[in-house]
Amino acid sequence: MNIFNQFKSVIDVIVDELSTDGALPGGLDTAAVTVEPPRDSSHGDLAANVALVLAKQAKRKPREIAELIAARLADHGAVESVDIAGPGFINLRLGDSFWRDRLAEILSAGKDYGASLMGAGAAINLEYVSINPTGPLHVGHARGAVFGDVLASLLEKVGYAVTREYYYNDSGAQIDSLARSTHLRYREALGETIDAAAFEGLYPGDYLKRTGAALADRDGDKWVGGEEADWLGPVREFAVADMMALIRDDLAALGVNQDVFTSEHDLVIAGRVEEALQILEDKGLIYTGVLEPPKGKKPENWEPRPQTLFRATDFGDDSDRPLKKADGSWTYFAPDIAYHHDKIRRGFNSLINVLGADHGGYVKRLKAVVHALSDGAVDYDIKICQMVTLLRRGEPVKMSKRSGDFITLRQLVDEVGRDVVRFIMLMRKNDSPLEFDLVRVIEQSKDNPVFYVQYAHARVRSLMRGAAEQFSGLDVESADLALLQDPGELALIKLLAAWPRQVEAAAEAHEPHRLAFYLYDLAGAFHGQWNRGNDDPTMRFIVAGDAALTAARLALAQAVAVTVASGLDIFGVEAPEEMR
Repeated sequence: MNIFNQFKSVIDVIVDELSTDGALPGGLDTAAVTVEPPRDSSHGDLAANVALVLAKQAKRKPREIAELIAARLADHGAVESVDIAGPGFINLRLGDSFWRDRLAEILSAGKDYGASLMGAGAAINLEYVSINPTGPLHVGHARGAVFGDVLASLLEKVGYAVTREYYYNDSGAQIDSLARSTHLRYREALGETIDAAAFEGLYPGDYLKRTGAALADRDGDKWVGGEEADWLGPVREFAVADMMALIRDDLAALGVNQDVFTSEHDLVIAGRVEEALQILEDKGLIYTGVLEPPKGKKPENWEPRPQTLFRATDFGDDSDRPLKKADGSWTYFAPDIAYHHDKIRRGFNSLINVLGADHGGYVKRLKAVVHALSDGAVDYDIKICQMVTLLRRGEPVKMSKRSGDFITLRQLVDEVGRDVVRFIMLMRKNDSPLEFDLVRVIEQSKDNPVFYVQYAHARVRSLMRGAAEQFSGLDVESADLALLQDPGELALIKLLAAWPRQVEAAAEAHEPHRLAFYLYDLAGAFHGQWNRGNDDPTMRFIVAGDAALTAARLALAQAVAVTVASGLDIFGVEAPEEMR
């Protein structure tokens, strides 16, 4: 239960009652009313801005409205006190019994704690990773993969129907370079000596040796000595399929499994580009014109020529966007238009794209074209994942994909473990750079967030095993929770009760990192409560000779484990029974 939403509903009812009684005018809109934790916990447990929101509509002073609503809230059984602060904020303090009752709800919900029906089954297409199949995924790609996958799980947690999608560019100059590189490795696999200079401008990485050998195994010397025009297409098709199989395997090692893989080549040959552009042309959004020189280019280096352009500036972009190159082939943007139209055609009214840091310049044009294609009916969000700096003991690890010198995603997972990669990638907001130290992320300390959070769950499980040895037949489910009276215990319960709100807020903002921060704070609060028992034996979770108090405190500890497990489940991270 989201207690903040619950009290928002209580306030809505009170406003309706006051309107019916004539104390407030009718027809007041409470959509903008919020109930949140106060900035200063000394002010209470909940803070409502209802009086400030309604003042203009009701043509009354905020404090007058606050006094009317506060008087009704004081009669609510869970409310211990009501205060009006500043110009009209209403601060509520709830009784201890209300908070203790939340523990029973948490334990009953289990790992589903925090789930809601906020999404009401609405369909969302979430596209992430979408790396061109020119080689294995590297460390930088891991961030977008984790972010997208966890965001999908988060949205599912609150009731959305999510389609996880991967869109790959399997045509164009990059893919031709992949085919030529594969052909060289293929010849090498057949015994030919290939000079390193032959890879100039291509992909020299050793990862293509396996692809070349596989092609040799399948086709023998079929493609040796022929004209490039004869072998380029078949080799390209083989290389793309092999690279996509490698990428899928790498993603699976990270715990990422997408529902749909969409090929740009398939869209092009199916005529989807022409179909999408015809829609824009029918709307009067395509024309032939000459663009201004790009910023930073000298006029003498600029060769103006008529181009086929999309009126992106009509929708907030900085420039209209070319759709065809000088040779008449499509620009990169044209198939992207077709792809987004294809998603709209499939019935998605909500789209999310997760892009890398090098695609920041595409945001405005993509939003412009989705708005144009859907007449503004499609909700579209683009999340940019900034760069990951890989470190080893604080020293940068240099990588170059072009030279083939880089650490792959699979190597990263093999070295530090899937759980570590998935959690650490969410310890910064997606649009902030992230440092990933290969040594520090596997340390067993408070400074390692994934260890600290997993250790909280394992510590609770250890508590349960220890209690079972000391107390025979201890029944945690029927524990007398009224025995939980210590301020630290109540503070921990309040933090646990905030989880449903955290989940919904993170889902609404498309910001799963918020949950990583919450879980770290929850683990810290639990470990802090545990450590109090080191100094004061009466504060231990297992109290010698007192089965009743032990059962109550174990119920609190179990609620911590349930909440941690709920969060780690969203993250695709194990909630361990013990730490090794």
